Amino acid sequence: MPIETPRAFLASLFHAAVRAADPLEAIRAHLPVRPKGRTVVIGAGKAASQMAQAVESLWDGPLEGVVVARHGPVAACARIRVLQSAHPVPDQAGIVGGRALMEAVRGLTTDDLVIALISGGGSALLPSPPPGFALADEVALNEALLASGAPISAMNVVRKHVSMIKGGRLAALASPARVVSLVVSDVPGDNPAFVASGPTIPDAAGREDALRAIRDYRMNIPSNILDHIATVETPRPDDPAFAGHAAHVIASARVSLQAAARLSGETGVTPLILSDRIEGEARDIGRMHAALAMEFQERHRERQGPMVLLSGGETTVTIGPEGAKKGGRNTELLLAVAIDLDGATGITALAADTDGIDGSEDNAGAFCDGKTASRIRAAGGEPRAHLARHDAWSAFALAGDLFETGPTGTNVNDFRAFLLL
Repeated sequence: MPIETPRAFLASLFHAAVRAADPLEAIRAHLPVRPKGRTVVIGAGKAASQMAQAVESLWDGPLEGVVVARHGPVAACARIRVLQSAHPVPDQAGIVGGRALMEAVRGLTTDDLVIALISGGGSALLPSPPPGFALADEVALNEALLASGAPISAMNVVRKHVSMIKGGRLAALASPARVVSLVVSDVPGDNPAFVASGPTIPDAAGREDALRAIRDYRMNIPSNILDHIATVETPRPDDPAFAGHAAHVIASARVSLQAAARLSGETGVTPLILSDRIEGEARDIGRMHAALAMEFQERHRERQGPMVLLSGGETTVTIGPEGAKKGGRNTELLLAVAIDLDGATGITALAADTDGIDGSEDNAGAFCDGKTASRIRAAGGEPRAHLARHDAWSAFALAGDLFETGPTGTNVNDFRAFLLL
């Protein structure tokens, strides 16, 4: 299969990576012990409903709670309410969801347990502006962050300072109940405090760190929000409100890449994991991957036979004043690859988001090979022009190279695989 049908082989690696991040099996291994009192489930993120469904199927006692997922298909739950809001731009439904989560953890005791189900996307799904601010302010902040090209860690440090729920504040509201956070990581390095801006997990980054990120990445933050950040602090990890809390990363890009590597090896293709924490401008990271693919093909394939280069992490797309058309970071990355591989033979690549949705459209990502650029041109497009206006989706649609899976129910960020024949 891998030699004769490269795209089917690469798709099988993607699905192996997604299965390794399946919430049911991941949660099964990390469920806390039943408490004397109530068990309240809260959560937010692209995998929220699937994680909640998994907890319901595994928990052998009374259970209640609420989670917030993105608009679209969700997993059915019987005891846990599933609310929905918008991603990547927050909406009013997210305000309602945030209030529901805060209400769910109020009035708890030391005998109670809160199970927090956190996955990527929660930052946008849980807008909760502080007093004196409105949803429009969080939308403006979110747009400025997304346009900055900053890594997710820097963006979330800023977000935590303009919220009533992020940066551990939701867990602080649950005090004195114990909080156990189960986290599906979509951030390079797998720091659970960075996933969804850490609603239940505080970290040491303070307002000076937020202001430094704004300066370093030249974020165009509205002045009223900037003034607010300069005057507030997030809860500190040593705050007594967090005593006895626990956080477990139950799925991550590293685990998923290792699953893809195992499958590749079983099919006779030598795998090499480059890294699970690659960050940077998508088109630049794409060109780096194209160069590595050509280098490994030239110098190593003859000795090792077919091989596949695997990587993960989260790239960014810096949007200029002209705005963006259609696409996401994975298709933008791969369009840069297609341009550099134009005319090359024996290299096929897949770049996709493990949540099944890449950016503004409904594809997970795209495939490319040495003929992709010529297929785009034959269909009336110009690859470099599409890349310049952040319109990668349209380019791959012209070539017939889009990769569509639908929402996967998990999210461990970007998945990239380059097959060298």
